[in-house]
Amino acid sequence: MGRKGNKTDDAGAEVAARADTAAAHLSRLVRIATVTPAARDEFTEEERQSFEDLHAALHDLYPRTFAAAALDSVGRAGLLLRLAGASAKRPVVLMAHQDVVPVPQDWAAEGWEHPPFAGVISKGRVHGRGTLDDKGALVCVLDAVESLLADGWAPARDLYLLFGADEESYGDSAIAATALLESRGVVPWLVLDEGGAVATGAFPGLSKEMAVVGATEKGLVTVVLTVDSGGGHASTPPRRSAPGILAKALVAIEKNPFPAELNDVSLEMFEGVAPHLRGPLKTVLRRASSMRGVLAQMLPRLGPEMAAMVRTTTAITQLSGSPARNVLATSASATVNMRVAVGITADEAVEQLRKTIGDKRVTLEVIESDEPSPVSPTGDDERFVAIGAAVAASYPDAITVPYVMMAASDGRHLARISPAVYRFSPLRMDAEQRAAIHGPNENVEISALGAGVQFYRALLTGPALGPATR
Repeated sequence: MGRKGNKTDDAGAEVAARADTAAAHLSRLVRIATVTPAARDEFTEEERQSFEDLHAALHDLYPRTFAAAALDSVGRAGLLLRLAGASAKRPVVLMAHQDVVPVPQDWAAEGWEHPPFAGVISKGRVHGRGTLDDKGALVCVLDAVESLLADGWAPARDLYLLFGADEESYGDSAIAATALLESRGVVPWLVLDEGGAVATGAFPGLSKEMAVVGATEKGLVTVVLTVDSGGGHASTPPRRSAPGILAKALVAIEKNPFPAELNDVSLEMFEGVAPHLRGPLKTVLRRASSMRGVLAQMLPRLGPEMAAMVRTTTAITQLSGSPARNVLATSASATVNMRVAVGITADEAVEQLRKTIGDKRVTLEVIESDEPSPVSPTGDDERFVAIGAAVAASYPDAITVPYVMMAASDGRHLARISPAVYRFSPLRMDAEQRAAIHGPNENVEISALGAGVQFYRALLTGPALGPATR
């Protein structure tokens, strides 16, 4: 018994040490403010320097990985590393992104407890922009590979590490990487990018941690609504102004959400969660397949996360009108960000939006459009099972279920060349942390970083990807 206990203690100490190392690495990377490029076709000198600084830090922190890998630059600052395996069959791509969303100049007024780019380590957490989205996962991937290489490990099959530099804006790095892989005839057997997490408090009545693995993601459509008018002096306003007409359209959009419908991936998620619930909800979800209509109507009442699972969403994000307080607007516009549900096309979603507005004075211009991603295999598929086994090795009490990712990731671009693209960041996140993504006080637990490193180590050495030693 004593010997077994010592082994357990040693394993725990090793995971804790890896967690501390990952926290130190993440703190250093957070201090390099790699804010996503503002323009699509150019790099400012400040932007270029920040990514060069980050690349230098990565080479310094992960010398074994970069020494073992063939490196390609993709896009302006994306990195594609290839660690040659014993076989080129069934290649694997692990992804994360280097860029982060900007923060206001007056970050303290936004409510940050620590400077967003200071990488403060305090009270068992690393604080700062990018700790969850997505430098935390980037560190976990690289720490796992670096530590495995130090142990004498070699990949059984070709392993690609893809780190985009503009995921938060356009994803051009991932687009370029996809084209490069395609030109080389690489068909990834498994792609794993950011997405779901090990969530707590994400599902009503569920006390367990829930590892939600994105098997698909919603489409992304950005539409600009515009109303033109004659303008003039504010002292003689017309009966119908451009902003007034536009406002009526925006009210119609918010009053008339898209129809709710339960897709197959969400159905599988509910059936996977059901055995771990109590009370009436357990009974209902165990019969989810025969109660699709009822669930589709009920879930939006449980909050915005549940509502987003079952419908196309529309978010009004930007407004513009008159340039002065006493001048009538000659044009008023609004940007609507749509996340298109699996099961309909981007064009169908735009047409539904047009019908909802029902006013020909409002013009719609689509400036960005991506279809919902193909659904990757779940259930007993070897790749999904491998992800679940890695979750069990790193978060023993968590349940693993598929879900539809509501946001957009770089992984959607690789879905064009791979039959199995999953979206999952192996980091524990409670509701407050999830709300901090793209907001103030973004932070990650140090223990979650250790578990994240363990996840990737388990995935890379598990039976599906093939353990190998030198």
